Amino acid sequence: MDPVLVKLALGGVALLGCIGLFFGIGLAMAAHKFHVEPDPKVEEVLHTLAGAQCGGCGFPGCEAYAEAVVHDPDVPPTLCFPGKKAVADAIAEITGKAGEAMEDMVAVVHCSRVQGNVGKKYNYVGYGTCSGANIAFAGPIACQYGCVGFGECKAACNFGAIEMVNDFPVIDPDKCVSCGACVKACPKRIIHLVPKSARVYIPCSTKDTAKETMAICKSGCIHDKACIRKCPAKAISEVNGVVTIDQKKCLDYGPSCEEVCISACSKVHILQPFSIAESHKKLAHEAA
Repeated sequence: MDPVLVKLALGGVALLGCIGLFFGIGLAMAAHKFHVEPDPKVEEVLHTLAGAQCGGCGFPGCEAYAEAVVHDPDVPPTLCFPGKKAVADAIAEITGKAGEAMEDMVAVVHCSRVQGNVGKKYNYVGYGTCSGANIAFAGPIACQYGCVGFGECKAACNFGAIEMVNDFPVIDPDKCVSCGACVKACPKRIIHLVPKSARVYIPCSTKDTAKETMAICKSGCIHDKACIRKCPAKAISEVNGVVTIDQKKCLDYGPSCEEVCISACSKVHILQPFSIAESHKKLAHEAA
């Protein structure tokens, strides 16, 4: 090999080595100068969290929530839903924040298209997600407010709490940690978190008139308003066209009044006792 070429090659290698050394020293000095000691409280909170990385707290991961709950006085210690009360109490003790009462919640699908035998208005051919199908005329289901059925909520659940039975989500209350991932994933906004102690619930989210509802669904809410008028707790109202129960008002009302509540509704299925285990078993059976 030509000695000149050898010298040039060695010189190039030496030059690159010097450049690498220069930048290496620079990076080391920068790392030393800008090094930030980890906050021991943040580290302690991080190790206390459930580590599900579910985003149910509203922050992009457990580390972000740990930083926020330690440094931001407005962030409560009760946002790690998978960790429930034990984790909330531990974080409250670490941060010195007042612990708040946590109520067990569960995700519930406010739709009764299975029981109502709701059909399809067209055969959808496209990207197999609820969001994708919803863009095309509110999805293929005849009820524009009903569950689309492609399982986007199931895909969002990190805890295996949702199973699709006949294209309808059935939620296992024992696995649900109330992280709210399915609530955010549903393009119809028909999944909500409800207290496990709830007395009654409305498995329907339609805003259609009685005539429109009865034409497509045997179990849809027809907005007869009798349940609203007769509720002694004043817990039932119509919000943005949807009949809704204020569960706190319902639970704060002393006497148990489910029978009065349910008998006031002309379609009994739409207003029924909320027994988490039984309602989900029934739904799974009917869907199958």
